[in-house]
Amino acid sequence: MITLDHLSDIHTVRFDTIIDVRSPSEFAEDHIPGAINLPVLDDRERALVGTEYKQISAFTARKRGAALVFRNAADHIEKRLSHHEGGWRPLVYCWRGGQRSGAFAWMLKEIGWRSETINGGYKSFRRLVVRALYDDPLDHRLILLAGYTGTAKTDLLQRLDAMGVQVIDLEGIARHRGSLLGEWDQPQPSQKAFETQIAMAFAQLDLTRPVVLEAESSKIGQRNLPPSLWSAMCAAPIIDVQAPLSARAVYLSQAYADILADKSRLMARLDILRRHRGHAIVDGWGELARAGDDGALCEALAREHYDVAYDASIRLREGRIAAQVRAEGLTSEALDDTALRVKEAVQTIRN
Repeated sequence: MITLDHLSDIHTVRFDTIIDVRSPSEFAEDHIPGAINLPVLDDRERALVGTEYKQISAFTARKRGAALVFRNAADHIEKRLSHHEGGWRPLVYCWRGGQRSGAFAWMLKEIGWRSETINGGYKSFRRLVVRALYDDPLDHRLILLAGYTGTAKTDLLQRLDAMGVQVIDLEGIARHRGSLLGEWDQPQPSQKAFETQIAMAFAQLDLTRPVVLEAESSKIGQRNLPPSLWSAMCAAPIIDVQAPLSARAVYLSQAYADILADKSRLMARLDILRRHRGHAIVDGWGELARAGDDGALCEALAREHYDVAYDASIRLREGRIAAQVRAEGLTSEALDDTALRVKEAVQTIRN
């Protein structure tokens, strides 16, 4: 049995495959990164065993559960696991490290594979995530990349990463661009899965070097930033990136091309702002959208909505602005130059 004392232990345990034997819905909500799902009870079967436990008896439920677990485990061995040789080392877990993972690991070991289970199962892993993001203060030194919407901050993070700067792309993890029109085509992860990915990302970084993140609100789409991270972000120094409005409008029209092309979805999003920006302004946006003038629409949205909101937020953070970097354009070549200057600014900041 393997005990995980730190999140980084996941990357140091010497096993070939991590197997989550919980039901598909449990796995979908969250799981240990890199794990595959081989459920020994599917959602319907798990509910059936639970009902028998409550309404009939624990003994009847255990008989039913055992028959289903071994039947499903045999199917996995015959199909998805049949290609593994004798030296294969699987690491198995379930919710609490109990009967489901114990039974499957035992069967694998009886075959001759070197299987082990995780002490406490997923629940013990989740406790480590909660400790890192809720209970303990974040030890990493953060630097926030801020700027008006459309200053290509996500692109800059990617370039900084390629230059060897430590970065975490929170919007990429959240699968949301963090703005009114920021929905991705794919759904956001669950809150637990969002937190797991954040915690694991930080666990792999060097504590002696700063970490650059995009400045965000406390919520990205429908996902909340966990409290330890949010507290650290609220105290972190800021690099403010600036770019001309015209360049930002072009960039936004390209970045948001998916939602700009879906007029009904676009108008539904814009209508949300009527009580904040007024009917006249939103009606003007609607006219530009229906005319297909994406560049003018994005410029109007930036000037009349995004920039107004940013100006209000940056006033609260003015004392934390450690550097300003001016991007003369947002072409690929210009962003390479801007990223280099941001990297230089990161190296000068001490926090």
